[in-house]
Amino acid sequence: MDVEGEVPAAAAAAAANGLGGAEEASAAPVSAEQLDVEAYAAQYSGRTRLARLLFIADRCGVEAMQLEALRMAYDEIKRWEDVQLHRDVAAKIGGRLGPRFGLDQAWVDTVTRRADQRKEKLENELNGYRTNLIKESIRMGYNDIGDFFYAHGQLSDAFKSYIRTRDYCTTSKHIVQMCMNVILVSIELGQYAHVSNYVSKAEQTPDSLDPIIVAKLKAAAGLANLETKKYKLAARKFVETGIELGNNYSEVIAPQDVAVYGALCALASFDRSDLKSKVIDNINFRNFLELVPEVRELVNDFYASRYGSCLGHLEKLKPNLLLDIHLHEHVETLYMDIRHKAIIQYTLPFISVDLNTMATAFKTSVTMLEKELAALITENKIQARIDSHNKILYARHADQRNATFQRVLQTGNGFERDVKSMLLRANLLKHDYIQKTSGPRKM
Repeated sequence: MDVEGEVPAAAAAAAANGLGGAEEASAAPVSAEQLDVEAYAAQYSGRTRLARLLFIADRCGVEAMQLEALRMAYDEIKRWEDVQLHRDVAAKIGGRLGPRFGLDQAWVDTVTRRADQRKEKLENELNGYRTNLIKESIRMGYNDIGDFFYAHGQLSDAFKSYIRTRDYCTTSKHIVQMCMNVILVSIELGQYAHVSNYVSKAEQTPDSLDPIIVAKLKAAAGLANLETKKYKLAARKFVETGIELGNNYSEVIAPQDVAVYGALCALASFDRSDLKSKVIDNINFRNFLELVPEVRELVNDFYASRYGSCLGHLEKLKPNLLLDIHLHEHVETLYMDIRHKAIIQYTLPFISVDLNTMATAFKTSVTMLEKELAALITENKIQARIDSHNKILYARHADQRNATFQRVLQTGNGFERDVKSMLLRANLLKHDYIQKTSGPRKM
């Protein structure tokens, strides 16, 4: 049987080391001494905890933090049965944590032997179910094999097994379970097209969904849009995520992540009215923001036009955000978009702006500010001109009087055209000048 959405071999290989979907850590190391690795990892469970710990170890420039992340990852792997990941982590540690954290060959042999026996048993059971043509048993058999592959880090095979359960789903609950399993594996594989697809399938089931499931689907859709750089759609999904999510989706995302991802995407893409109604006044999303006070404050600072304070909060958060497995490659883009929006909003109410005062507000130099403003003017995002000698920005406001006259003239021309059309039609009807449909031709 053909399986929809075959997973590319490269993606499966990339995910085999627990870093599914994340780009290789080839960027410059990041220093984030203030990150409490243990507290951070405690927010997650399952393979995503491993993936995040290994990502921190690869990207962090502080050896003590790197070794702490590797130590925790080593202990976490023993709860699973992914022997290849165990070998990889032991190699990364390289004896720096002592003999206790080396390659445990006895454990590897035991797990491998037990896995072979378990796999053979599951395959025999599934063959029996398929012979008896019991749909529910076949569905459960494929689920069990998918769980087996997932636990052993064979994500591509797990994906195929979960997909195959689709033909044997008999209730909406079964369909939702299938979708959630596929979404989980697809996120780890970095296959976000599948995530969006199966989120839609789950939402279209005829029966009403449990609020926790709805919240999980919103969070998964937000991640998919974030990874594809659709920041406005991502912001909408995150701010719509129900507080029922809590810690119920820790195998994928923590509630603190919903607050951070949603707030940054909203600041970069929402206008002021949307930011007010969908973020600040959103009681549901406010509960997420309360979990991360720094993010809550920077959102309030941005809306209150305290741009210096807002950008200061962002800079403090940046080292930690660069160690986030989903957000790291979007940090620079989001920060630039937020800064540009702040500059645009700062200049909007004024006819002229003193660049020295503005540079102080944005905690930058006048020279750098001039370059940023010039770029925004070139991109037609700010209608203004710069007096470099006097360091003043002059706005080019549209001639409202002329624009009003033009709109009135255009409306008048449209009205005249409509009246003439109506008079013409009335005269045609009056003189019975109507094109009649000819009857059927006689043979």
